[in-house]
Amino acid sequence: MPYELRNRLVVGVASSAMFDLTESDKVFRTKGEEEYRKYQSENIDLPLDKGVAFSFIKRLLSLNDLSKDPETDPLVEVVLLSRNDPDTGLRVMKSIKHHSLPISRAIFMQGKSPYEYIEALSISLFLSANSPDVKEAIQLGYPAGHVMKSTMIDEDDDDLRIAFDFDGVLADDESESVMHNNDLTHFHDHETKNVLQPHNPGPLKEFLVKVSAIQKIEESKKKSQPDYRNRLRVSIVTARNAPSHERALNTLKEWGVMTNDAFFLGGVDKSLVLGVLKPHIFFDDQTGHLTSTSTVAPSVHIPFGVKNLEAIEE
Repeated sequence: MPYELRNRLVVGVASSAMFDLTESDKVFRTKGEEEYRKYQSENIDLPLDKGVAFSFIKRLLSLNDLSKDPETDPLVEVVLLSRNDPDTGLRVMKSIKHHSLPISRAIFMQGKSPYEYIEALSISLFLSANSPDVKEAIQLGYPAGHVMKSTMIDEDDDDLRIAFDFDGVLADDESESVMHNNDLTHFHDHETKNVLQPHNPGPLKEFLVKVSAIQKIEESKKKSQPDYRNRLRVSIVTARNAPSHERALNTLKEWGVMTNDAFFLGGVDKSLVLGVLKPHIFFDDQTGHLTSTSTVAPSVHIPFGVKNLEAIEE
């Protein structure tokens, strides 16, 4: 029987998000493809340094030990999606092996973005440092995020802290559009009026649902093993505040997902909270927020919704 992906948490990651490709990219931009091939060949056994998303991916994969059979039935799969051809991509695969990451599946497409395979592989999150690729993927309805140059967080443990903005990331931009076209009073009135109406899904809703399923496995393990310490922690960090917080919480409950923390900041700089929370990855749809958060945490731009359409038009 073929290996089934649909019931697992599948993340697609570009080498540009996983590793520091600064030198490789410089060679490609300044000397062209032929010299780039030569450079990768000459350095094929030199492992690439860790990139912004490395710690997140490593820690996500470590959760596979929660499976009853991690080898044949893992909870998490990570697939490398690369613009390299198979030959130049060999250094990336060797780097993955060097860093002892259990990643064996890869797609190499010379000069093309492989995001069109997201749906076929049941990928609920695609991470890349190539902003145009991510924007195109989002426009086609795929769950994609642009990994920005950010502070990297890693420690000598296997905890995983994931933080999400709410509107335009987990939920669609319906409410954000109200705020964009009106004012804060109209926004709160709209949210109060629709408090029992769950939001429509945003780009990363399914990713959160599958992360939450792993949290539930941890909770079950804790019941049978009281000394077990939960490793996965999920937080919502949003510019919403009361009374608009209630609809967001009702939506999460309707989706059947579990979050450990919720920060309703009402416009307070998110970096102040994230600097304490120290997530291994943070998702937000507004670059204005990410400018500050990227100084304290690995930050990912989700170019979805009215705020990003406005940026394109400008």
